[in-house]
Amino acid sequence: MWVIVGLGNPDAKYEGTRHNTGRDAVRFFGSKTGFTDWRKNTKAVALVAGDKKVTLLLPDTYMNKSGNAVAKFVKSVKAAERLVVVHDDLDLPLGTIKISFGRGSGGHKGAESIMRAVKTKKFVRVRVGVSPANASGKIKKPQGEERVDTFILSKFKPTEQEQLKKVFTRTADALDTLVKDGREKAMNVFN
Repeated sequence: MWVIVGLGNPDAKYEGTRHNTGRDAVRFFGSKTGFTDWRKNTKAVALVAGDKKVTLLLPDTYMNKSGNAVAKFVKSVKAAERLVVVHDDLDLPLGTIKISFGRGSGGHKGAESIMRAVKTKKFVRVRVGVSPANASGKIKKPQGEERVDTFILSKFKPTEQEQLKKVFTRTADALDTLVKDGREKAMNVFN
């Protein structure tokens, strides 16, 4: 079974923010694949949808506690190889995704929490870019912890919404390829 996790924060005030991009992308994938019956799982403190082949998981905890929910579904290092974590990434420009396997957290608190909980970094991460870029494609990433926090908790501008729709479609296609054809194929096609 594949477990696909969308990272974000659960409160309504975080809906539509850059930090909830992973959560929103997995919701979009769920709607595209017919997994729209989200149920509360009180043991995992998460929303869950899916079937026998794929479980979609939206932790209802704050980002840095995401691993608690994931650990209820991924109980071994071997099972973690079929774990996919979708999250925002400041090091990528808006409109891009990058699929990686077995890499470090890159400072992402949600990814760090999951690595601690499942005791491995050998899982797939779909990193969704959230940073603006200039005309030449160079990202304009905020500097300093306070500016970064303010930026990732901000909502997307109306001009960015069109790019966001396209990247959600691309992410859904990548997740579909991952589940059907494996991570190598998905990385070859979408990176």
